[in-house]
Amino acid sequence: MPNRLLFHDRLQHAMGRAARANRQLAVMFIDLDRFKNVNDTLGHHVGDELLKQVAGMLAACLREGDTLARLGGDEFIVLLEDVDGADGAGLVAQKLMRLFERPILVSDYELFVTASVGISLFPQDATDLNMLIRNADLAMYQAKARGRNGYQLYLPSMEGEGVERLRLEALLRRAIEKDEIGLAYQPQVEIDSGRLIGVEALVRWTSPELGQVPPSRFVALAEDIGFIGQLGDWVLEQACRQMVCWEEAGLSVPKMAVNLSGRQFDRGSVAPRVARVLADTGLAPWRLQLEVTESVIMNTGDALQYINDLHAIGVGLAIDDFGTGYSSLAYLKQLPVQTLKIDRSFIRDITGGANSDANDEAIAIAVIQLGKSMNLSVIAEGVETSEQAAFLLRHGCNQAQGYFYGKPVGADRVLEDWGQAPADERGYGTA
Repeated sequence: MPNRLLFHDRLQHAMGRAARANRQLAVMFIDLDRFKNVNDTLGHHVGDELLKQVAGMLAACLREGDTLARLGGDEFIVLLEDVDGADGAGLVAQKLMRLFERPILVSDYELFVTASVGISLFPQDATDLNMLIRNADLAMYQAKARGRNGYQLYLPSMEGEGVERLRLEALLRRAIEKDEIGLAYQPQVEIDSGRLIGVEALVRWTSPELGQVPPSRFVALAEDIGFIGQLGDWVLEQACRQMVCWEEAGLSVPKMAVNLSGRQFDRGSVAPRVARVLADTGLAPWRLQLEVTESVIMNTGDALQYINDLHAIGVGLAIDDFGTGYSSLAYLKQLPVQTLKIDRSFIRDITGGANSDANDEAIAIAVIQLGKSMNLSVIAEGVETSEQAAFLLRHGCNQAQGYFYGKPVGADRVLEDWGQAPADERGYGTA
């Protein structure tokens, strides 16, 4: 296939022809969605074969005079000469997208692959070769941001978004080595006594350039650019080391809850990395609880095996945001989990009065009863009022976390708030 240099040469000549004839051309930037998962789970030989098949499919779908090139990795770029503006380019994009509606058979694996496509047009979007390609790249990132598996035409409004994303990515990649990433810990308590039963580690990023960056802004980006593995490993190690530090300072926190991203599962070999961190830090496995969302479990092909491998180490396992996914009970009963966490969205509108959301109450009660019937502990997230805590306790849920018990704080504050006085002197007590 043509490489970057040959593509640039053909594009330069095509732009000259289009300018002389007063015609339009389009550049399409194509990126396979989550291609890294294939390499990480099935091996690079499968990934290479998949790229070959995709290249053949794309080439067969284009006109003889069009140019398809591979820029590297899972990125392809297409030159469409003499197109009928945005409508014509959009029709070609739709035709390419239909190629990915069926599975691709590679080494006896049926792989469902999607792609994100960005399109820029000459001359309206750019008259410079590099800017034309750059604008198609920006449009492709916008297609990914909108959920992947689609195409997006370049718009001038993307300029700020694309530049900001690139800046954020560059700053994030350096954040760990520059000590800008830290952890905050939110207490998990026993409702009837106020006793501390654990903490959840929550990642925080304070950037000198951007200030406090919310997790909703950078965690998804870390997943998208393949940085979540490094970030997740760092969080796990720091959280385990902090447990040991608290122990040495006289505070015995029963357990540390750490979230696992789906991308960490996609990398495979989760259990060996967790075991190595436990061995390096000296933390007992039963004092670590790993939290995985329903969607991760259902969307990861080898999730059951990964969960079983983690269970074999002896760590605790929890399903986070329970009720927001689509896990079947038949699948749930196979998982060696110990805890269900009721998602905060079902707790938020429980007020204990006439204005309380009856549907949320019913869902919360159903999750509590399900957990009890399966001998699982149930912890409610997002508890902010005494009325919510009283409702949960009344219906059999005796574990909670939320602002009513404490906001996420630094390690020193945890020691200060929970390491000095008995539970009944901290102002929490029975809800």
